[in-house]
Amino acid sequence: MSNVSTVNNFLLQGFAEMWELRFLLSTLFLLTYLATLLGNFLIITVTTIDQSLHTPMYYFIRNLSIVDICYISVTVPRACINSFTNNRTISIASCAMQVFFVVFCASVELILLTIMAQDRYVAVCQPLHYPVIINHQFCVQTTLTSLVCSLIMAALLCGNTFRLSFCQSNVITQFFCDIPSLLRLSCSDTFGSQVLLLFSAMGFGGGCFIFIVLSYIRIFSTVLKFPVKEERGKAFSTCVPHILVVSVFLSSGSVVYLRQSSSTEIIQNMILTVFYTIVPPFLNPIIYSLRNKQIKNALGKILIQKTSKPS
Repeated sequence: MSNVSTVNNFLLQGFAEMWELRFLLSTLFLLTYLATLLGNFLIITVTTIDQSLHTPMYYFIRNLSIVDICYISVTVPRACINSFTNNRTISIASCAMQVFFVVFCASVELILLTIMAQDRYVAVCQPLHYPVIINHQFCVQTTLTSLVCSLIMAALLCGNTFRLSFCQSNVITQFFCDIPSLLRLSCSDTFGSQVLLLFSAMGFGGGCFIFIVLSYIRIFSTVLKFPVKEERGKAFSTCVPHILVVSVFLSSGSVVYLRQSSSTEIIQNMILTVFYTIVPPFLNPIIYSLRNKQIKNALGKILIQKTSKPS
């Protein structure tokens, strides 16, 4: 029997080797994290307090903000703490939990973005049927469905990954635990795991992407028929940022999860990972608050009410 040492913990990749650069990058990631928390908390607060925003569209935006907070909180805080303290160790149990919640949050995020595309399609293309199709029951059922499907996806991929043996290098070439990096470290046969990952990414991610693209093709074809130019511009300005976020999220995630990258492409992999784990939660509040007059007006009313209250 060969003498094989089993991995008891993993070492995460730091942002940089030089302390000055590592401190700078860690501070930048921390500020991005805090800005993301602030933006999403504002959206959650405003859409909860203001009665005029209790509509299906803002219901999904609020849920997206909750998921964004959870999604970015799974990876960035620990990565920043590890970088500041230069402690890169993570236990196998903690690594498994991180993999599970990253997959879960990413799946819920993608499903919500898909549902929101459907919401916009009905609002633009079938406005008279909107209250009937996108009702309270639809909102609750689709939300619960997204949670259940994401739980199954996360449990399946996480369980399939950590059934493998890890007895080679324990250095994960990412700032958090992700499945492609773990598969490269396994000394078991990973063919079945890679096939499952490929079909899950292509079937789930590809299906959502195709649905979103078809929804926006129908939306754009309807918008182009609007007689007023200002209405067309308003519709395009609302849809295009959503498409950009979905494209960045799916394209970067697909490259990381589907390509056969080597462990030497550390910087490239980390940059791509940032685009699907940090950029979407950071951009979503900007798209749905700074570019949304109703949310800005509601936030202004809340601030006026707070400041006008007698002390």
